[in-house]
Formats: sequence, structure tokens, C-alpha cells
Amino acid sequence: MTELNDIALKPTATPRCWALIPCAGTGSRAGAAGPKQYQTLAGKPMVMYTLDAFAEVSRIDQTLVVVSAEDTFFQTPHALNAAFLIAACGGSTRAASVFNGMNALLEQGAVAHDWVLVHDAARCLITPAQIDQLLDACLRDEVGGLLALPLPDTLKVALADRVAATLPRADKWLAQTPQMFRIGSLLEALELAGDAVTDESSAIEAMGLSPKLVPGSAQNFKVTYPEDFALAQALLLNRQP
Repeated sequence: MTELNDIALKPTATPRCWALIPCAGTGSRAGAAGPKQYQTLAGKPMVMYTLDAFAEVSRIDQTLVVVSAEDTFFQTPHALNAAFLIAACGGSTRAASVFNGMNALLEQGAVAHDWVLVHDAARCLITPAQIDQLLDACLRDEVGGLLALPLPDTLKVALADRVAATLPRADKWLAQTPQMFRIGSLLEALELAGDAVTDESSAIEAMGLSPKLVPGSAQNFKVTYPEDFALAQALLLNRQP
């Protein structure tokens, strides 16, 4: 782990690619003791699988983890030697943490035309190949894009715990992360959209832009509910040599 003010990269003419991992959530829906991203799965904390995947992608210049001011997780031995930056600027919402994190990247030498890949800490099953797939699809795109999965199930609209309508699924996608946009564009989009947006693409869309949908994997799910932990652990164990 590297403290935020220890390294500052000089801006370059060629856009860099930064990873930003918002890690200030409390995990209230997971029913776990403490933030879910720090729960141990298959032998190590969930967030470390996430960080390991980004560390294996050579086109990612630097990874920044955004934590809350009182977070001490990354001061523990299993994280001290890892190659990423820590910024204790987490906000009360995901959007605030991402916004603050991008400003921290600017302090580290990032510039507006650089790319940022924002990824959920609790999507611990992301692979380097999937990150590379997003980079390949978006590096020459004017807007940027996100990993997503075509909706496999029938989609219902509820009203008082009853089905009110059934929606066609042919054009529906499940948004995943990473989501990859220019730092300057995403900063502007989040500033305009406010804290209500739950992903970066929504903020970009609110500016009238259309992010690119890049097919992801069903295994790249966000560990959210108690039953997700067992599934994630089984998949992680299956990947081990």
C-alpha cells in the first residue's frame, strides 16, 4: 500500500488508465459484521481479490482505493505491501466517494483526458481478462462504457407485492463494473447529477451521452446479500490451482 501523497505521476500526452475502487460502504444489506468488502472468502479479504485482478492488468497505471476517514483495514499486514494508493476521502454515498476519489487522482498527476475505471470493491470475481476486454472496447470510444450482462430473466413491475406489469427483456441489460469514462467528463457528470445516481453510467447518460455496453460475465456479480458469500467463495475456490 502507498499513501496518497507518496507518489505523484507526471501528466502525459497519451491518456493514462486509472482504476478507482470505492471502498467506503458499510455493507448493511449483507448482514455481515463490518463492511462486506473486508469479509474473508477462500482465505483472504474479498477486496484483495478485486485489487489483485487490477494489479495484473498492465495498462492500468495506478489503482486508488477510496476509504472512509476512520477505516484502518489497509493498515493491517495483509495490505501493507500491496501496490495501490489509499485515499481516506470516502463520502456518504457511492457517487460522493467516486467524485472525491477522482479529485484525489488529479492531485496525483491524473488529467481530465485520462480514463478512470470505477469498480465495486465487492465484485471480487472480476478477472484481468474482463478488465482488458473493457479497455479494448472503450479506449478509442468517444464516450466510454461499462461491462454489462443481457437480462436473462423475465422482468416484473411490482405494486404492493403484486405483479403490476411484465416488461420485455430483449433490450434490458444488468449494469456491472468496471465502468470506464474520461475523468473530466465523469467529474462534470457527477457534479450535475448529484448523489442520487447509483452508477457512473447513469451520470454520463444524464448528460445526453450513450455509454457503450460491453458484454460481461454472470460471475462478475456484486456480493450483496448473505447467500452471495457462499456462491462467491465456491467460485473463488474453484479458481485456485
